[in-house]
Amino acid sequence: MEKEKQQDEENRIQQQQLPEKKPDKQISRKKMISIALIPIVVLAGMIVFLFGPGQSFLLNSGNSLPEVTIERIEFQDGKIVTFLRNTGPMIVTVAQADINDRIQPAAIEPSKNLSRLAVAKVIIPFSWNPGEPYEVGITTSDGVRFKKSVEAAALSPTANAEQISFFTIIGTYVGIIPILIGLLWFPFIKRLSRSKYIFFLSLTAGLLVFLGIDAIVEGNKIAAESVAGVFNGQMLIAMVTIVSFLALLYVSEKLVERANAMEKKEEEKSEPSLIQQQQQQQPSSVSSMSSYSASAKQQQFSKPFAIALMISIGIGLHNLGEGLAIGAAVLLGKVTLSTFLIVGFTLHNTTEGLAIVAPMARSANKVIIRKLIGMGLIAGAPAIVGAWIGGFLYSPIAAIIFLSIGAGAIFQVVFSIISWIADSNNNVRSGNVRMEERRKKSWLNTSLIAGFIVGMVIMYVTSLMASS
Repeated sequence: MEKEKQQDEENRIQQQQLPEKKPDKQISRKKMISIALIPIVVLAGMIVFLFGPGQSFLLNSGNSLPEVTIERIEFQDGKIVTFLRNTGPMIVTVAQADINDRIQPAAIEPSKNLSRLAVAKVIIPFSWNPGEPYEVGITTSDGVRFKKSVEAAALSPTANAEQISFFTIIGTYVGIIPILIGLLWFPFIKRLSRSKYIFFLSLTAGLLVFLGIDAIVEGNKIAAESVAGVFNGQMLIAMVTIVSFLALLYVSEKLVERANAMEKKEEEKSEPSLIQQQQQQQPSSVSSMSSYSASAKQQQFSKPFAIALMISIGIGLHNLGEGLAIGAAVLLGKVTLSTFLIVGFTLHNTTEGLAIVAPMARSANKVIIRKLIGMGLIAGAPAIVGAWIGGFLYSPIAAIIFLSIGAGAIFQVVFSIISWIADSNNNVRSGNVRMEERRKKSWLNTSLIAGFIVGMVIMYVTSLMASS
């Protein structure tokens, strides 16, 4: 009996040690994939049937009207070029073009027959006058006319050295120089008391919230005027804003974690030398304490620096959309870039330099001035790139995507600033105070609320000078 029991145990152990059968796993995976594909195949069959034989059977309730969107009008030497897109459900044929209700000869490229979402370029030979308003009309073979107006005709920029230099100067004057001017607030904020420092941090949050809302409003305006309903521009703005907010929040947390990890390694390296110095004579302890305080300052500086970097990135994305709007204004003839307008943008964007400086002014030193200038360029230089894109390659869909990315980035920065203010306030409070009371005191802070309101008001007032 004992031998039989031993044999049974040995057989059981051998069976447990045998590898599982891989064919069974492979068969089960194939079954799972096939089960998952069944709904997709059925849905694809329904769609094919709907656009094929089922179209006459299910959609025979009447003829749908054509829908054409005029996305852009360019004024070139001796001609007007109109870019249009078929945004309706059916194939349309462009029959004729007119300017100010007068039919004009036109060439259509690549074809006058447009399938769904196809794009065509209508070239109309016409002697136009700069500064005058024009209305361009496109009529389809069904007799439906679509129109788009231009407030003031202006020669469309071409990608040559002169125009590239022009947009570069405008982008530098509007984007880079004002932000670098705002960095001059650094010595002033560095010497503020804690309550006044919190005031300027919350003022920064107010500035950024205004910029984020302004980007969304501008995107909605473009979506309503120039984006066809089939693209659902408002939902695209909401989706891109949320996605960019979450993505940049993840990047920000990774930056902070990386900075903290680097500081932890430096502290571990400095601890043995600190102990050795403390065991020596009294004068050496002074140098050890100075090295300890230096590492403590560096640890305190990591998160403010990460926040300032994310602020510069967020402002840079916003200025990309702002530069795109400037370039598009020149292209579409909607705005004359007067001296007053440029001065308004300069005053408006100077406050953005303050937003970069504020988070790390209390913990920074002269060594990071070069980094500050680098962050100023990160925030301001995208205005030049945006002006190039808007002036030479304008697209309303690209415009609302850029503006939405900038809005999401700015809201992420505001979230980081407010969270950091709350954490720093909680750390200062006494440990005997209850957690709920500490949390209320951190959010119901007079300096925080006042700074946020003042920041919003400042941006509103300066935006009045930047409006056309």
